[in-house]
Amino acid sequence: MSSMQEKLASLEKMLEIMDQLREECPWDREQTFESLRNLTIEETYELADAILMNDMDNIKKELGDLLLHILFYAKIGSETGAFDIKDVAESIAEKLIFRHPHVFGTTDVRNNPEIVKKNWEELKMREGNRYVLGGVPSSLPAMIKANRIQEKVRAVGFDWPERSQVWDKVSEELDEMRHEIDSMNREKTEQEFGDLLFSIINAARLYSIDPETALEKTNIKFIRRFNYLEDKTLKQGKKLSNMSADEMNALWEEAKKSEDDSVL
Repeated sequence: MSSMQEKLASLEKMLEIMDQLREECPWDREQTFESLRNLTIEETYELADAILMNDMDNIKKELGDLLLHILFYAKIGSETGAFDIKDVAESIAEKLIFRHPHVFGTTDVRNNPEIVKKNWEELKMREGNRYVLGGVPSSLPAMIKANRIQEKVRAVGFDWPERSQVWDKVSEELDEMRHEIDSMNREKTEQEFGDLLFSIINAARLYSIDPETALEKTNIKFIRRFNYLEDKTLKQGKKLSNMSADEMNALWEEAKKSEDDSVL
């Protein structure tokens, strides 16, 4: 792997490139925090895709794209005197040292990640966060936000004593949703759907499953199987819209079997 000197040299090269782009490229010159925001979100999702695919080459490339955005924001900040990349690096370094007293201090966490999480949230409160959930970004996707909320409240002790207890809550929310569906009250049904999803996300967390990742893997699996079904249909000279449910189900099961066979 690269030496510290080589790593620093590469970062210095990137900083020099960023300076030159900001001065000489018409597109780079006109960018602002606001204009880059959506592009940064897109790059983050592209990194997430690469991670799910375990594609190391693309993970490296997407990390580079995100690093470029960080340097870009820092460059724009430096132009108004608000901050520069040194301030950004020193800020996160100070935060990491403060929030890791078990590494940079004498706090004993008995090699327990749960104690580390609890201490982390307590230290954040000392930094000025009045509320435990105050630091959850409002723009997070709902599923990720729900998972983050549950992780944060767990860190201060708000959680099920035994994780198996969550299934009673899931069953309760499912029964309440069914009741509202029968009553034909759309607003209350929507609320109960939300409660049910929140409880299922909670169950996933308790069993160390990331719900966003789990759902995305199911999305990928469904797309792969549906593409198989569609390819088979086209090869038979048929259209999906003209096929019966039984015909489609037969091809669906065939798609599932082909995946099982490929694993053997």
